[in-house]
Amino acid sequence: MSLPAKSAELIESRARLLGPNVSTFYDEPLHLVRGEGVWLWDADGHKYLDCYNNVPHVGHCNPRVVEAICRQAATLNTHTRYLHDGILEYVEKLTGTMDAALDTAILTCTGSEANDIALRMAEGITGKRGIIATDATYHGNTSLVSQLSRSNVPTVGFGLDQFFRFVDAPDSYRNPDPDGTRFAETVAEQIQAHEASGVGFAALIICPYFLNEGFPNHPDGWLKPVAEVVRKAGGLLICDEVQSGFGRTGTHLWAHQKMGVVPDIMTLGKPMGNGHPVGGVVTRSEILATFRKGYRYFNTFGGNPVSCAAAMAVLEEIEDKKLLANAETVGEHARQRLGQLAEKHEVIGDVRGSGLIFGAEMVTDRNSKDPASDFTDRVINALRHRGIILSKLGRHKNALKIRPPMPFSIENADLLIDTLDDVLAETPLHR
Repeated sequence: MSLPAKSAELIESRARLLGPNVSTFYDEPLHLVRGEGVWLWDADGHKYLDCYNNVPHVGHCNPRVVEAICRQAATLNTHTRYLHDGILEYVEKLTGTMDAALDTAILTCTGSEANDIALRMAEGITGKRGIIATDATYHGNTSLVSQLSRSNVPTVGFGLDQFFRFVDAPDSYRNPDPDGTRFAETVAEQIQAHEASGVGFAALIICPYFLNEGFPNHPDGWLKPVAEVVRKAGGLLICDEVQSGFGRTGTHLWAHQKMGVVPDIMTLGKPMGNGHPVGGVVTRSEILATFRKGYRYFNTFGGNPVSCAAAMAVLEEIEDKKLLANAETVGEHARQRLGQLAEKHEVIGDVRGSGLIFGAEMVTDRNSKDPASDFTDRVINALRHRGIILSKLGRHKNALKIRPPMPFSIENADLLIDTLDDVLAETPLHR
């Protein structure tokens, strides 16, 4: 497939200036130049409905966030070794949305940094280094955290393999686990293996809604059994809410609340500043005190006044525009319509989600449930050419990942589903 001349030129320049293997989306990468709300425009003026990006959580170029950034940047921006009110006001508002035990925070620039800190916190509290994660997850790209990725295993590193063990990601479609007891049992087995090896068990790190794993269909409270196993073993529960937080599920502001647990440590990133680089770690005061004593951590840009202004504006926008309720209403409508598509298109094996994270798993046969991974890729590329942006995820990369900005409307959802209907009708299952 030949690319337009301008796209080919940009890709060549990226390789020359940024190095090889810099990822792009789609067979024909998008050259985006503008965004507003749930819409994006490319260099040729084509308009796209953004059904994928959770970074502009309250909408591309949200006026409240833009104004807050500009106002603070025109006033003061420095690091936290000088006193400023913004970081205190933000952390107080942020922790006020959670269980009272989660009362302190560190602000970073990225979710990767946040998860790196969380793992070090776990070691500091427990005196052990053994970490457990699922086998189909992603938690970031630092030297430490990148070792958690099984889908993109680092080929070089610092020999940390002995400290990480993995459990099968939950799969409600192929291997139902209605109350979470089976998942808890597999975690318990890996805890025992860590202890037997002499490494010891420090923490389980998970996205509480398992987004990268394909957001399996679990009832509220599903994580309670595994949380009990982790605490009984003296370890910490780390909930990575980089994707699942800030009202994404529609039912709760935080997915760990939906799943019935209070984590020892919660990490945040992507949507926190609506595109401005903000991340964070929220935890109990005694955990943070132990970490501060052992590491004396400082981040030059983490918690700077402009980042805090952006992050505060996001929380205010979610509250003022009732975006949590919007996510629940629009998400329910979208799943109902996807369910109707499943009655029409045999390739849809399963429909699931909560709030504004929803999707359909594509299969070659409903009885065997064999994943239609190549077909899913072709559907996503066809949608891109029809002005709909989304992606895929899960162990087999055959589940549509629909995760739009939070102002996404019923009208937007209808446009998405109508277009998907057409694409499914026109795309052959096999080449």
